[in-house]
Amino acid sequence: MQIETFFPYRLAVTAEAFSRQLVAVYGREYGLSREEWRLLFLLEDAGSLNSLELSNRTSLDKVQVSRAAARLEGKGLITREILDSDRRLRDFTITPAGEALFLRAFRDVERRAAEILGAMDPDDLAAFERGVAALDQAMARVTQPGSGRGAAFPRPRGAAGAG
Repeated sequence: MQIETFFPYRLAVTAEAFSRQLVAVYGREYGLSREEWRLLFLLEDAGSLNSLELSNRTSLDKVQVSRAAARLEGKGLITREILDSDRRLRDFTITPAGEALFLRAFRDVERRAAEILGAMDPDDLAAFERGVAALDQAMARVTQPGSGRGAAFPRPRGAAGAG
């Protein structure tokens, strides 16, 4: 069997290529790393999250969250405070400057994503969106991290069974 025909490989390579197109926008134009972008995205939506919530809602581990948060704080884009209820956790909040930067970057990222997806036939795009949702639901049905079957993964908000 050749790796190029193995579906998980093809999916990963395609997802990475799509992601790199977006990284080129927020990285080059706005100076954000992939990890910083993810944290700003979540914080812009939620306003404030603690370090455990951020780790659970992304594919980033605690160290990646901590390092990206430190860089964002250094740029004045977020603030972080130690939680009184659990001193191991940090509470992160997006600043007005962080929100303004994110909204500018998001507009450009959204434009690039629309350009790429718009190059697809509308029927293919609709089928692709259904396929992504179906794959997410299938993984949720067969994944049981507590019993050693698969690893936990972040689920899109609004997905059946997503938190």
